[in-house]
Amino acid sequence: MNRPISIFILDVSNSSSPAMGDRLTNYLDDLVNWVTIWTEEVVPCKMKHRAGDEIIFVGYGYSTAYILAFFISRIWKYKDHAPYFGLSFGDIDKELEELDIEKWIHPLIKQARYANDLLKKEQVRPLFKFKLDQFYENNTLSPYNLFRHEFEILINSILRLQMTMLKEQTHIQEQVCTLYLILQQQKAVATLLGKTAPTISSHFKKGKAEEILNVFGEVITILNSLQGKSYLNDQGIVRSDILKASIRNHLKENAVKVNFQ
Repeated sequence: MNRPISIFILDVSNSSSPAMGDRLTNYLDDLVNWVTIWTEEVVPCKMKHRAGDEIIFVGYGYSTAYILAFFISRIWKYKDHAPYFGLSFGDIDKELEELDIEKWIHPLIKQARYANDLLKKEQVRPLFKFKLDQFYENNTLSPYNLFRHEFEILINSILRLQMTMLKEQTHIQEQVCTLYLILQQQKAVATLLGKTAPTISSHFKKGKAEEILNVFGEVITILNSLQGKSYLNDQGIVRSDILKASIRNHLKENAVKVNFQ
């Protein structure tokens, strides 16, 4: 039986700075703990902080790694040392619980690693890059597998446009976008930032928050669609929605620890 998984490999820009070594190490350890809490009783996964500034994540569900990567990128504390994520997804024929992800050799791991390596070489580095067809062979004649390379180009192009919009945001526009991602209400964002609702609405529009978050949602929808009905739980609820709710609840409860201000 094939099991759908997704993978990210997180690396950190400018991590060789002597002053940041211990801080980044501790922060990455904190992120691993957070993700463990976010995913507990929601989706089985494995995550390791290794090689100083790298995290590897493997979890069930095609959209899981991207959801986690996006939330991590939005709450990331050290803006001069931004994270970037090489991503892949597909099916494996083993139980995730059986795997030692530090030793596991699989084409999907190679793809995520290759995507991460490509990001390292880019002068203007996107946050995310999927690699889907470099090392992975699937002989089924489904439309997705026939056009895997074309899909990879499209999804990376969409994510690059999203990154462009994110880079154009002012600090306050970025705050509003991130807080709306978590709180889901402009009124709640206004209360937290001590600003009026019209001010928040203006920052939301000028910062293209709706467009940025729509890309996030649409990529998740596409990945879930490719996976098929197995992304529903026993009650017919989309698992990715349950994961997003778990992340939001944890971030709301721990707002002091997150770089909102």
